[in-house]
Amino acid sequence: MANSFVRYTGNGSTTAYSISYSYRAAADLIVTINGAATTSYTLNGAGSTLTFDTAPANASAIEIRRKTSQTSRLTDYAAGSVLTENDLDTDSEQAFFMSQEAIDDAQDVISLDNADFQYDVGNKRLKNVADPTSAQDAVTKNYLENTWLSTANKTTLTTVNSNIANINAVNSNSTNINLVAGDATDIGIVATNIADVSKVADDITKVIAVANDLAEAVSEVETVADDLNEATSEIEVVAGAIVNVDLVGGSIASVNTLAGLNTEIGNLNTIRADITAVNTNSANITAVNNNSTNINTIAGLNTELGLLGTSAIVTDMDLLGTSANVTAMGLLGTSANVTAQGLLGTSANVTAMSTVATNIAGVNSFADRYRVASTDPSTSLDEGDLVYNSTGNVVKYYNGSAWVALTTDTDVKTLVSANDTTAGYLNGKLVAGTGISFTENSDGGNETLTITNTGDDPTALAIALG
Repeated sequence: MANSFVRYTGNGSTTAYSISYSYRAAADLIVTINGAATTSYTLNGAGSTLTFDTAPANASAIEIRRKTSQTSRLTDYAAGSVLTENDLDTDSEQAFFMSQEAIDDAQDVISLDNADFQYDVGNKRLKNVADPTSAQDAVTKNYLENTWLSTANKTTLTTVNSNIANINAVNSNSTNINLVAGDATDIGIVATNIADVSKVADDITKVIAVANDLAEAVSEVETVADDLNEATSEIEVVAGAIVNVDLVGGSIASVNTLAGLNTEIGNLNTIRADITAVNTNSANITAVNNNSTNINTIAGLNTELGLLGTSAIVTDMDLLGTSANVTAMGLLGTSANVTAQGLLGTSANVTAMSTVATNIAGVNSFADRYRVASTDPSTSLDEGDLVYNSTGNVVKYYNGSAWVALTTDTDVKTLVSANDTTAGYLNGKLVAGTGISFTENSDGGNETLTITNTGDDPTALAIALG
């Protein structure tokens, strides 16, 4: 507490204020309101209470300060005069009060805090401060608002102010931000792999679908994982043939069409033996294809050729025994064709020819569907046509817009429902062709069948039906 002044803050209603220190005379008091001196007050008889004529305004700064004379002495001693107590008290009191006032003045300014030796303004404002000129000068409010903020910094602060909501949001989420900072290494990994992260984000629906699948009692994802753990994984086999899988994907319309022909494909088992016979006689079929015009002529003479239905009649008639007779009949165009065909030279060939005639519609369809050429055909194309490209040594099918090569799948499996408990049920539905072997697994319940190409032909086709 000060020894030579008191300070108050007005409230707009209080007029009387206490004086807690001693003073010699009312003339030694200096009273100010908001820094302006006033004499509009009275003192009580003891001089311990000062009452303003009008209550100072609310929040006004009131100071009642003692100011003992510092320019003239109150006691002047004379030689030979009587030294009285009053003179001594007056002289010492003046000195005492002046020292108190000096101490109060010294303590009422900015001082060093002995805790850290930094200047302490006692939680008060500094005023009448000049604008800074050196790097370490204090910045005034005037300089901040009218000089510093007049530069690009003002634009920056405006931007900060316009984003104050976001800044506050960051501040309110400081805990989460600190957690992110603690995971900087993981975040760096994510940043390095941001392309993959973006792919996941783009496919988030699929990611959710996978998560839902993992929650199922029987998860397809877990089934795939179990398969990958097998010594021989079907998925890895497919991955190794991904080029072929992509070819199938590019022709999915044709594959779907084929799926819709399940009944017709089932009939392949019935005609498999015929296909094997056709394969055995592929050279003859090729010759037939090359002479399709003559064969169609023969087809038109089906009734006349009925007499060739048995080898006995052929033997008796001996019509086709020599090329001269064939030439005379004009059936195959020239004797050279008959010689090249070599089909009618024996009764066995005549019987085979009779079979062809009986199935002429199928032969014609086969001739339209299957061709052998050094280049892919470009005319008379129908979806489902086949061609053996002798230049590339590959069998292709026409999908309606392009020729697609048939490729080898060395390990294909199909699953029969666990409700089919008949042993050998799946194996009984298929017949293995040349260069193809079947391996039956889980005989009876949940039966599967492995179809493997064991031949030398890389274009051999394995088909699983079930």
